[in-house]
Amino acid sequence: MSATAVDRRSGIERRNITLAAYWHGARNPRRRGGRRVSDHRAIIDWHSPGLLIPVFSILGLCVLDGLLTVILMTYGARELNPVMALFLPHNLLWFALTKLALTGGGLCVLVACSRMRFFRTIRGEAIVYGVLGLYVWLIAYELRMLDFIARSA
Repeated sequence: MSATAVDRRSGIERRNITLAAYWHGARNPRRRGGRRVSDHRAIIDWHSPGLLIPVFSILGLCVLDGLLTVILMTYGARELNPVMALFLPHNLLWFALTKLALTGGGLCVLVACSRMRFFRTIRGEAIVYGVLGLYVWLIAYELRMLDFIARSA
């Protein structure tokens, strides 16, 4: 028997990647748990709603960090991140877009891995909260720098 005689495919390719498929998958997640009983922390399509607040908080703090960086640079500060330093002070739009794209992309990876365990001990969700804590510390540091500039002026 030949391979074409056994082929029962309809001819419609189901694996085409379209925006509609992503939209449907985002609204209707298939798996909310592991496939087996032994899957305690499986990678699934559904993520904890508790991650929504820290993720949006990180994005908001990212925007605030960008604004504070630009303000501090007007007083003589310099950008320590070499990737972001390529855009400042020449092109603020590309600086903002790159900053948000890198932060947003990193957050997408962290949310996708939020149910995993890194080094067998650290939950992925804890890393999201750790990044939030680092951003809060960074904003506090930048505000202290602005306060020091205001007092010395």
